[in-house]
Amino acid sequence: MDKADITIIGAGAVGLACAAELAGEKTRLYILEKNAFFGAGGSSRNSEVIHAGIYYPAGSQKASLCVEGNRLLYEIAARNGLPHRQTGKLIVAANAEEADRLEALCAQGRKNGADGLEMLSARQLNALEPAVHAAAALWSPRTGILSAHALMEYYLTRAEADGARLVCRTEVTGAEKEEGGWRLFTRNDHGRTFDFISALVVNCAGLSSDTVAGWAGGRYRLRYCKGDYCVVSGVKPGLVSRLIYPAPRSSAAGLGVHLTIDLAGRMKLGPDATYIDRREDYRVAPSKAALFHGQARSFLPFLKPENVHPDMAGIRPKLQGPDDAFADFVIREDAPGFLNLVGIESPGLTASPAIGRFVRKLLAG
Repeated sequence: MDKADITIIGAGAVGLACAAELAGEKTRLYILEKNAFFGAGGSSRNSEVIHAGIYYPAGSQKASLCVEGNRLLYEIAARNGLPHRQTGKLIVAANAEEADRLEALCAQGRKNGADGLEMLSARQLNALEPAVHAAAALWSPRTGILSAHALMEYYLTRAEADGARLVCRTEVTGAEKEEGGWRLFTRNDHGRTFDFISALVVNCAGLSSDTVAGWAGGRYRLRYCKGDYCVVSGVKPGLVSRLIYPAPRSSAAGLGVHLTIDLAGRMKLGPDATYIDRREDYRVAPSKAALFHGQARSFLPFLKPENVHPDMAGIRPKLQGPDDAFADFVIREDAPGFLNLVGIESPGLTASPAIGRFVRKLLAG
């Protein structure tokens, strides 16, 4: 490997989005990925939802980059034929107290710039989704779903067309500042090591991004928050056509167990949110099926225990612990020529095209 102008560590959705924005014919750009293929981490273990930007504090990067990313994703998907569907989302309230919380959430989403938000009565909800039971709902028409894999392929194709090179099965194990850039030390899956100089490093290492940031003086500690999913089977196809979320709880690390629908029409429940010590543990306990059924049946009364089965899991790289206040994305040059992206969890997939643009503008000065 020759000396690089730019090296991106991590080939998930955000790393590839950055590569698509930073690659150029006269730029030697490498994307280093420890796994055998791109998107093998959190980018392939999520709900594939295009979020609207409702939940995040006004003025935060999560809010602004999500709203911008929502617009960009629909444009990219339509222009390039990427599989997607603007399903819309209903956030449902079980009682008057939760309905008040949804009113506040609606106001926050509008302040963030999320389009088309509307409060619905139980009667209006029933007209849209007769199989869903709730006292009220918040309607988000800009929420949707897309193929995360197709999106990442689009980013990679763009980057490679401009000369970028993806190098898989290669883990970056350290970095040292030298004249002319950063010396990166790597190891491939055969145990062979090599090092090279990169003028600029962009850390998009996901669950390992805090460790990588530490090589350049960044002081972060990620907390690993696991989200399990269960698949729904034995239910009439098309019984529910929109994404259904419960009213969020302020103490929750996630958005609560919710119903999503993939592009094939299959329904899933999840993810939940459990902080774990191990960085990568994707086992789903069989007991989650009964737990998810119990949490979802209040607003999805058609669900029976035998309809819910354990499926997959993902892990969020959070900068806040279970009792901590909101933590925003970190996109910061902690040392000259070393840009760290840390804590890029949800809505990272939605925000990815906006993050790529933000990084390009940041590095341009």
